[in-house]
Amino acid sequence: MNSPSRRAGPPTLDWGVGHYEHTAARFLPIAERVVDRAVLASGERVVDVGTGTGNAALLAAARGATVTGVDPAERLLDVARAHAAERDLDATFVAGEAAALPLPDAGADVVLSVFGVIFAPDAPAAAAELARVTAPDGRIVVTAWIPTGAISTMYRIARETVQGALGAPAGPPPFAWHDRGALAGLLEPHGFTVTAEEHEIAFTDASPAAFLETEQAHHPLAIAGRAVLEPRGEHPALAERMLAVLEAANEDPDAFRVTSRYIVAEARR
Repeated sequence: MNSPSRRAGPPTLDWGVGHYEHTAARFLPIAERVVDRAVLASGERVVDVGTGTGNAALLAAARGATVTGVDPAERLLDVARAHAAERDLDATFVAGEAAALPLPDAGADVVLSVFGVIFAPDAPAAAAELARVTAPDGRIVVTAWIPTGAISTMYRIARETVQGALGAPAGPPPFAWHDRGALAGLLEPHGFTVTAEEHEIAFTDASPAAFLETEQAHHPLAIAGRAVLEPRGEHPALAERMLAVLEAANEDPDAFRVTSRYIVAEARR
């Protein structure tokens, strides 16, 4: 029997809850940028880590690559498989974690990850897996959010609120996947040279309130947090704080627009 004084840890997030499809649609231009950066050749073997609904995997397959998408969320894999079948694309989707990819050594010419591997709890283990499955002359292209701006602040507040409600320790800060030096520290020991470039994406909606409502209705992080906070009566206060962040950062007085920054990093042997 657990001691009443034991602190509960945050629940493991199931990215299949809610409708990540909505978020994936917002990220499609970023997936296109990543696949462009990879400069794929027809017939190359591509692995998409944290594939979700298959944005990058399907784009790569459409360019003639043989693609395997990996994700822990079975529902999202089913969505990706359905998209591949609809488009008659050569893409296979398998369940797996970034830190334990169910793939052979050196089997990928290109490894992609669009905001996927950055959520791995053990960054060094995940990086080692990316390196393990990449061929000796292969390359890795990943994206990571730069933790500034309204969206980052909004979800940081939500995360801290959920941790407080659970009595969970804050834990160490997330690994800085967005920092080229930190990423080089992970991948250079595996024989890679890392380069990175910064980009921006604008999130838009009819109003700050409309954007927040959509996020709350669809995003897996929001739905998981709501499940913790609503029984405690703490969700309305969090929603007010999040809305205030969005309103303060709004770049469009007639609607809603905020800009988030991210990096696209490439690692080559």
